[in-house]
Amino acid sequence: MRNSHPKILMALSMAVFGTLPVFVKNIPLSSAEIALYRAVLAAVLTGIYIAAAKKNAEFKRIRRELPVILVSGAAMGINWILLFEAYRYTSVSVATLSYYFAPVIVTIACPFLFRERLTAKQAFCFVMATAGVVLITGVGGLGGSDLKGIALGLSAALFYASVILLNKRIRTVDGINRTFIQFIAAAAVLLPYTAAAEGFHLMSLDFAGTLNLLAVGFIHTGVTYCLYFSSVTGLTGQQAAVLSYIDPLVAVVMSVTVLGESITPLQAAGGLMILGFTLLNEVRIKTNRT
Repeated sequence: MRNSHPKILMALSMAVFGTLPVFVKNIPLSSAEIALYRAVLAAVLTGIYIAAAKKNAEFKRIRRELPVILVSGAAMGINWILLFEAYRYTSVSVATLSYYFAPVIVTIACPFLFRERLTAKQAFCFVMATAGVVLITGVGGLGGSDLKGIALGLSAALFYASVILLNKRIRTVDGINRTFIQFIAAAAVLLPYTAAAEGFHLMSLDFAGTLNLLAVGFIHTGVTYCLYFSSVTGLTGQQAAVLSYIDPLVAVVMSVTVLGESITPLQAAGGLMILGFTLLNEVRIKTNRT
């Protein structure tokens, strides 16, 4: 039972994160403003968790890698804005499936950035996942709004991939402390942008909008990240990769059942190709020799 505990925590965190779009769609604020408050609320909760769990990192280690952490935090904030904007222009299903192209981008970037070898399997998975993106667009059958949503989802994937790649360069600061600083960096970038571009409208929120915003900041970000980092150290990379796919699957189900959005058979096939071949790329198959 002890070995199953991290799996349960990881599965729970991914399932909770998969419901995020439903809450975001019920907050009548701009994408930038939602992202800003999300970063602030998550930083507060994560800071409390770090203090309570006594997970403070040494300042010397943080200072050494602080520039990379700050840049990755800024990329995280931009990633959130783009993803939330994608929800406004297309269905949650299509936006989420486009967003999950991020691991494929990481696979292609690693050989250039870290001199990792690109295998035939990785190249094949990249080609097939890219074909899945083409299917999601409906091969020219979608309107301008949907195409803009897909473009925003893919742009969010690019910034999410950059966060993953930057995190690969951070070696001495553990995950929860790194994420806390990234939340602060995201808020620092989003604050002036929101002030200049959108302005602040927090006081205009009704009770329902406020509850949804608190859920996004505290539950879908603060609690979920704490659950994630509490579980990931007890899992292999392959187990974490497989369980992470609960997130997009829950998001697609919520899109169809709760939000009443439709997804065409072609888009569903494209989504399965993206998720399936991305998962295949991450899974290492063990062969038993007799």
